[in-house]
Amino acid sequence: MKRSTSEYREGRRKAPAIWRRTVHLPIARLLGLALVLFSVIGAGTLVAQQPQFFRIGTGSTAGTYFPVGSILAAAISNPPGSRPCDRGGSCGVPGMIAVAQSTQGSVDNVEAVNAALLESAFTQADVAYWAYESEGVYEGKEPLTSLRTIASLFPESIHLVVRKDAGIRKVGDLKGKRVSLDREGSGTRVDALLILKAYGVGVDEIEVYGLSAGAAADQLEQGELDAFFMVVGIPGAAIASLADQSLITLLPLEGPEAEKLREDYPFFSEHAIPSGTYFNVPNTNSLAVRAQWVVNAEVPKERVYDITQALWNESTRRLLDDGHPQGRFITIDSALKGVTSPPLHPGAAQFYKEKGLIPIQ
Repeated sequence: MKRSTSEYREGRRKAPAIWRRTVHLPIARLLGLALVLFSVIGAGTLVAQQPQFFRIGTGSTAGTYFPVGSILAAAISNPPGSRPCDRGGSCGVPGMIAVAQSTQGSVDNVEAVNAALLESAFTQADVAYWAYESEGVYEGKEPLTSLRTIASLFPESIHLVVRKDAGIRKVGDLKGKRVSLDREGSGTRVDALLILKAYGVGVDEIEVYGLSAGAAADQLEQGELDAFFMVVGIPGAAIASLADQSLITLLPLEGPEAEKLREDYPFFSEHAIPSGTYFNVPNTNSLAVRAQWVVNAEVPKERVYDITQALWNESTRRLLDDGHPQGRFITIDSALKGVTSPPLHPGAAQFYKEKGLIPIQ
């Protein structure tokens, strides 16, 4: 039986997304263990080790940020009462419980981290750069100078998903069509607007929808939408469900327009979505940006050092390799790829210096 795309719908859409918090199952189990230990060994032992909570803002539950964020939240957590790493327990930060939180996406994430509404979050590298430097979509606005970087994570493919029966063969064919650019506050929407402009398609020439990836996939499946943009590490679950039903194909982003985008915006890179990624969808030339993990500058240096150390622990490597297809791209060798602005947090920088990845000055 084919999975319905509605499986990927976000829950509680009416609540402000940035406050919707979802705990990954392993975290819930670890927290339960801590509570059991509390009842067994008594309050006196645990009062001295109060749990420290650490939030990771992610994105839509239909995308890549949320499942990867859940894996990393589990990896860096080590609740009070847990066995130490060298005794077969968690190799996370002692006393810390990390939580992956669903949000509106990159733009909301950088603003929330800058305002200390979230301790950390994932964001597209382009959005982080613009926000910190007050350029691009942030030109004329106050720079978000409280942003710092923990690591560059993985490449994100720009998907332009179209119904096979919509008569769309190139970007220009989107004119007059029903197209979702993703939600306000998402990095996908920022990139979609840049792409449309580069290919000569005005926003007033399409019927614009502002849907999350899961909702856009649902509406396309029901014939109420012709196309949608999604920036996600491959494979995107919502796209895979549509492809399994032979409803969609991907539109290539190539030619002089794509070359001009890469020249004007260096965070875009040439990229291909290989055949076999999605059922019956051929190799598709496209663009990519990297996902970046940012943190508020006021998070203590020691805490961020410990988080960075836990991120690159061997046990985390196993969780990433087994937990998500995009996990294999999260490697220490690419941890600093494309990291310019925002700069590294001092705690992360100390770790990379000790590992010889950046020079000690």
